[in-house]
Amino acid sequence: MSNINCTRECTTGKNIVLVGNPNVGKSVFFNYLTGNYADVANFPGTTTNVICGRCGNDAVTDTPGIYGVSSFNEEEKIARDIVLHGDILINVVDSVHLERDLFLTQQLIDTGIPVIVALNMLDEAKKNGIKIDQGMLSEMLGVPVIPTVAVGGQGLKELKEALCQARVGSILPLVLEKMEPLPANIRQPEKLLILEGDIYIADKHNISPGEYREAIYSARRQRVNELVSMCIMETRIKDSLGATLSRLMIQPLTGIPLLALTLWAVYQLVGVFVAQTVVAFTEEIVMGEYFEPAARELVSVFFSVDSNIYELLVGHFGVITMTVTYLIGLLLPLVLGFNLILALLEDTGYLPRIATLLDRALTSLGLNGQAVIPLVLGLGCVTMALMSTRLLGSERERRIAIVILALTVPCSAQLAIIATMLAGLGAGFAIVYGLIIFSVFIAGGVIMNKIIPGQSSHLWIDLPPLRLPRVLNVLRKTWNKSRDFIVEAAPIFALGALCLGLLDISGALAAIENTLVPLTVHWLGLPKEAAGGFIMGVIRREFGTAGLFTFPMSDIQKLVALTTITLFVPCIASVMVIFKERGWREGLVMWLSIMVVAFAIGGIINQLLKLFIDFVPFASPITMLAGVILLFLALILGWSWEKPEPKIFKSM
Repeated sequence: MSNINCTRECTTGKNIVLVGNPNVGKSVFFNYLTGNYADVANFPGTTTNVICGRCGNDAVTDTPGIYGVSSFNEEEKIARDIVLHGDILINVVDSVHLERDLFLTQQLIDTGIPVIVALNMLDEAKKNGIKIDQGMLSEMLGVPVIPTVAVGGQGLKELKEALCQARVGSILPLVLEKMEPLPANIRQPEKLLILEGDIYIADKHNISPGEYREAIYSARRQRVNELVSMCIMETRIKDSLGATLSRLMIQPLTGIPLLALTLWAVYQLVGVFVAQTVVAFTEEIVMGEYFEPAARELVSVFFSVDSNIYELLVGHFGVITMTVTYLIGLLLPLVLGFNLILALLEDTGYLPRIATLLDRALTSLGLNGQAVIPLVLGLGCVTMALMSTRLLGSERERRIAIVILALTVPCSAQLAIIATMLAGLGAGFAIVYGLIIFSVFIAGGVIMNKIIPGQSSHLWIDLPPLRLPRVLNVLRKTWNKSRDFIVEAAPIFALGALCLGLLDISGALAAIENTLVPLTVHWLGLPKEAAGGFIMGVIRREFGTAGLFTFPMSDIQKLVALTTITLFVPCIASVMVIFKERGWREGLVMWLSIMVVAFAIGGIINQLLKLFIDFVPFASPITMLAGVILLFLALILGWSWEKPEPKIFKSM
């Protein structure tokens, strides 16, 4: 952790906690105070993992975005436990949405912990015709209020210098009154949560949770309304282009075409330009013509070309040649391209709108629009996405999301290789492949939604303003994520190449391939060498995907191989996360079930194609397969259809 000298003797050794609603810019403040980089995304859920740093002798913690300190969901439980141990709370609020954000501000003040408020995004408030009386707001809250524009660096220095001025604010009289009967040995923050009915804190002190949540929330809302009426003047201005575009993005009639256009642009950039043009240069020219010959020549100086060591280092599964070529020549440009797209979508605020747009569709899968977050994150890293399923509102939703992620969502590295392969097969094969994976995705969600008891929770998500992406932030995030992937994957790839090389030299790989002939050759219709690709896929799915195409196959065999390896079990790291999240027993059932489903579907596709080739010679087998998949998809969607029931939302 980086240490930045803080010029405040008064906060030496303090525990400083950043708290705020989603998308208010807490991570920018964290980066400034600690000198550490953390993801800065206009996207809910980015800071689900707690990030810690140091500012001189002070500890600084960035909490997940929350709307209240409670135990309603995973983020609030995490933030609650951190806030309870805080010495100073920096509450970052969005100046455009003070009526919403100040509810959390008042709750933090009611804990009795010293608070300082960062009045952020004042530039956007000005654009929206909002004027805020900062002095009046500070006086009424009873705590310092510092105006900031974090992304522009304005007010950050002033906030840091004012930390020693953080103080206990104006606590609601009702809260003080209800706290009096509680035991004196309970700290005030815990007293507040007990009054609001937090069963975990109440159980900790062996007392019954309070029944004053509604009364306190009502008084707090009334207080916030007073603050807004006294401190904010809003003038009506004409809707901006961003507001108009935001509405278009969440309306199905316009939002779906916009989403389709976005996905097409992503495919053109990653699947066509990067996967074909860039990778053709890095893999075939840089690695194939320069690096690999140089590596073989260097190794031949020390070892005979007929020796096992030479084969292990620079042979077919060479630890040097295969690992470096795959990582640098193939995966690095692909991962850079995909992470760039993901960073752009996050920074503009488009991802939460995709969640809103797809909420109704995901409800039929037992999820809600919030599940878009782990699903999209899965396109970057399935391991990270599996951990982010904690955002979902129930165990039922987490279980469904984990299975769907592990079964049907390829990570960025694997997706990039798949895009490269599909580009060589043509549009027809790419469409059929997409239909297969989409059908399995829908069928898996629908079936689990039918057989697992319960209902999906309703969507609660913040729609931040659409913003132009910040170039430096996008580039920094893209590089950091891509670098971390390469650093993490390098030893695993090297180990995988070494294991395969040893199996190859010892003859064990050939024995495994022969043992799996009934599965790979007879059922899947693939060369027996494909067994090696599936073995590699257990280590890393993208490693296995690339390994499947080191030997010649027909276009139909490539389609079957791509389908099977996409649905195949996720990498070791993801499997470990599944075991951690769901337990060893349930995790093992999920893992084995996914493997069985992958080979079953791959085999069914192969057998159908053989059937069409043999008995329907007048039609394209790919076209016939597409028709069968569409029929299956229609039946699944028809089965999933239910008459919607009215949704009732409880107000606080």
